[in-house]
Amino acid sequence: MTDENPWAKARPAARSPDKRERQRSRDEATPSSSAASADPWRKASKPAQQSPTAETVDRRSPARSQPPRRNDVEHDFVGDVTPRPAHREARWYGVNACLAAFAKRPDDLRKVYLAEARLGALKPVLAWCVQHKLGYRVVETADLDRLTGSRHHEGVCFDMLRHPPLDLAGLLDAAAQTPAASLLLWLDGVGNPYNLGALLRTAAHFEAAGVIVPADSSLDLSGAAARVAEGGAEAVPLARIDDNNEALAQLRDAGYSIAATLPREGSSLYATALPKRLVLILGAEGEGMSDALVAAADLRVGIPGSGVVESLNIAASAAVVMGEYWRQQRGEHNN
Repeated sequence: MTDENPWAKARPAARSPDKRERQRSRDEATPSSSAASADPWRKASKPAQQSPTAETVDRRSPARSQPPRRNDVEHDFVGDVTPRPAHREARWYGVNACLAAFAKRPDDLRKVYLAEARLGALKPVLAWCVQHKLGYRVVETADLDRLTGSRHHEGVCFDMLRHPPLDLAGLLDAAAQTPAASLLLWLDGVGNPYNLGALLRTAAHFEAAGVIVPADSSLDLSGAAARVAEGGAEAVPLARIDDNNEALAQLRDAGYSIAATLPREGSSLYATALPKRLVLILGAEGEGMSDALVAAADLRVGIPGSGVVESLNIAASAAVVMGEYWRQQRGEHNN
């Protein structure tokens, strides 16, 4: 009898699949929409809604019932906004740099990160953020270190829209609004952002009208430069030129004389009458400025000293010359 067949006991009788098994087979053959949504690749491709940095406290505006205005939204508020290209924004840090940027162009502010200790000092900025539905976050010092790439952030970091780029014509138009005395700085071969920041700080102190850099220069206004400038980056515009000879002609047409600073073979700064409208060319340390610019200069000046060291660095040289220019134009006892 078949019931006594040992093979029949070892091999279970075939049975038709029940309804649950048939459904599971169909699911494995054709993934459902819920299975597709669980695909880890689909999750990874979704744009992040929050900053990737570790953030400890999320301060958000309570006014959730009001729809955010277009282009006023960043990270913490959801609305109909067009993503901004990353190159249009810069990350400012340092208390004075951030407060100066906010004071001059608050509409360019996009997001604020701050240490808890800075809540009091930045209260007006945070009130602006709430009013305009901009995100701000209280974060740890280590998070600010990562956000800024520096330990010199002083407990605050702003995401700001970059300054609109200026050409020489735009810079000269702005400089034309200043009094007869006008000083411009031309940086030839300078690439260190800390030197740029120090120059901008001194230029703001002595009311320089702007800074000129060649189009092929790697120098740009970065967070590091803005922090060292201590607010000077907001007061002194930066312009790029395409052609040196054309720029020199434009500057002379605008009434400027050209002065090159040299470590040797220049007339003593203190024995030279500096013109009221002056372009001061400063070269990179070591290499100095190009021979063509030296040849094109109307004046060649040097800073006399003990001779123990060959020369000052560019930031110190610029400070000395700008100070002497200020003295000659404003008077020795001007405050």
